[in-house]
Amino acid sequence: MSQKLIQYLNEAHATEQALVRVLQEQVAMTPRGSYRTVIERHLGETRDHEQRVAQRLSELGAGGNPVQVVVGAVETAIGQVLALGKTPFDLLRGTGGEEKVLKNARDTSATEALEIATYTSIERLARALGDKETAELAASIRADEERMLQQVLREIPKLTDAVARGDGYDIATTGAGETVRKAARETSKATRRTARQARKVPGVARAEGEVKGAVASETDLPIARYDSRTADEIVGRLAELSQIDLAKVDAYERKNQNRSTVLSRIDTLRGNEPWPGYDELTASEVEAVLSEGDDDRAKQVRAYERSHKNRAGVLRAAEREHSNA
Repeated sequence: MSQKLIQYLNEAHATEQALVRVLQEQVAMTPRGSYRTVIERHLGETRDHEQRVAQRLSELGAGGNPVQVVVGAVETAIGQVLALGKTPFDLLRGTGGEEKVLKNARDTSATEALEIATYTSIERLARALGDKETAELAASIRADEERMLQQVLREIPKLTDAVARGDGYDIATTGAGETVRKAARETSKATRRTARQARKVPGVARAEGEVKGAVASETDLPIARYDSRTADEIVGRLAELSQIDLAKVDAYERKNQNRSTVLSRIDTLRGNEPWPGYDELTASEVEAVLSEGDDDRAKQVRAYERSHKNRAGVLRAAEREHSNA
């Protein structure tokens, strides 16, 4: 049960880390005023929470247990991937500056509610385990989150009135103009690179896919016009998908049509990649790894490719390395 407590703390820590990035972007595009003051205070508190949770994890010895290290890495990587996927494009949401701020405030309210639930669970579990220090930490942070949620909720009517009046403002005057332009140039490449590194942690790809699939719309899926396709049509496309996309489709399908033929086929395709991060590699990158001459790895690649992407060049390279072994 103590491992479960550390798992929950890792989840909270990952959320705080990801939220710092999101709030930095929101501050950049929010005009000066009462709501910007609230968000700046929120950013400061979030940084403090992240440090306090990290310190408690260290005190509990989370870094010395290999299982806990992997769990922590998975949770942190997921948080980073989701945060990088969100920013800075949330700066571009809506049709005007005032609507962008309102939508971000609504997102912040939802995040605060999630954090309140998370720290409530941590406090309750810690008290059941007799861990008074962790319980008090969770209670303190939860109280901060509850106060922040109330502050954000008090701002939403004013932000909504600004949308109704059409009180547009120039995003460049908030300092976000250059942020958006720079981010548009840099984020796509940086996000792919960071996400690829994160997904090298075992379990991250599947977990990320499940999270994204649970909240995905049809247009977010890797199969176009998904909702209008028959089960047979979808089954025919599944083998080409990565493990993360299989997890995304699985979560979406279960939430919507829940067709047994689709879900059964996904189950047969889900499995371990030849090595963590494999699905993120191009054919040439896989071939470069195979050239190192590892026969076991070549066998794993051959079996996985035959069931999934079935790339001719990769299969030839795997066969060649197996023959040379």
